[in-house]
Amino acid sequence: MSLTYGEIKSQYAALQQTYDYMLRNRAAIEEFVRSQGKSSVTFIGCGSSYTLSVSAAFSFRLRAGLPASALAGGDLLLNADAYAPLLRDTLLIAPSRSGTTSEIVEAVRLLKAGGDAPVLALSCVEGSALADIADFTLSLPWAFDHSVCQTRTVTNLYTANLMLAAFLGHDEAVIADIGTAIAQGEAYMSRVEAAIREVSDYAWTNAVILADGELNGLAAEGAIALTEIAKVQAHAYHLLDVRHGPMVTVGPDTLVIAHLTDRGAEHQRKLMGDIRARGAKVIAFGDASVAIAEPDVDLAIVTDSPLSLPVQGIPLLFLPQIVALSSAERQGFNPDEPEGLTAWVKL
Repeated sequence: MSLTYGEIKSQYAALQQTYDYMLRNRAAIEEFVRSQGKSSVTFIGCGSSYTLSVSAAFSFRLRAGLPASALAGGDLLLNADAYAPLLRDTLLIAPSRSGTTSEIVEAVRLLKAGGDAPVLALSCVEGSALADIADFTLSLPWAFDHSVCQTRTVTNLYTANLMLAAFLGHDEAVIADIGTAIAQGEAYMSRVEAAIREVSDYAWTNAVILADGELNGLAAEGAIALTEIAKVQAHAYHLLDVRHGPMVTVGPDTLVIAHLTDRGAEHQRKLMGDIRARGAKVIAFGDASVAIAEPDVDLAIVTDSPLSLPVQGIPLLFLPQIVALSSAERQGFNPDEPEGLTAWVKL
């Protein structure tokens, strides 16, 4: 068994620890954010942490009622002066596996040297360089991935970010649904893994992940996992937006993972049909409230109970993770040590 597979399969055990930890620290988190008195939030991250930041910023706008944006760490490091209007009167939130990625640490130091730049850090390493310069740190060491490609870490940082938004927006339904998703997680993985492996067991070389709203950033993360672990071309788009150009790349060599909802069912059904007509295979995912017709897709996966839309991202992440891992195994790649990659970047 690969280290990557072990970390994928242990993600719900880690999520329970993250959920309990965030709940214990809820009052302190809310007080810290209030004490800063900032009018906006800016998430910063690199790679997977950046895609999570895109989803988190969306959740903050929707659920916390705060203007929020996401910046790639390297972009911020190179162009901090140009982004001064965006960064004025903002709280920086930095989710990170290692807390040592150079672009993030150097960018935060640069901003702090230039004035008031309060930072809330989420790190899966205690006592990291990022934690040392942050004003408030949440440490999730049980979520740390030792393999190069992030899986368990991503799911935990996504959940922690979502809980921050729910805390500040007093969205108790989302908080409760996160607990439900975690409680169902082990059984869910056992129930769907074999089917995911079976339907993706062919020589596909192109992957497309489709998701809207708060889950679009997660779709981009799924594409990163597929690229890093399986060494394939993978891209993420909004659901219906795939018609606007990217559809030309969809064919018999393509595997599509689509997040479907209970809205616009006919539009979604027609899109799935059009994708399959081009020869691609489709794995569709939704919560228990969504009726996914098997004739319209190659595999339909639904959760055991209805979940708030952003919480659906937690079980959704398992799909590209297992697809990427099974592809690497089929091709004879070591998923723990992808060629040319390191666990985190030091400039």
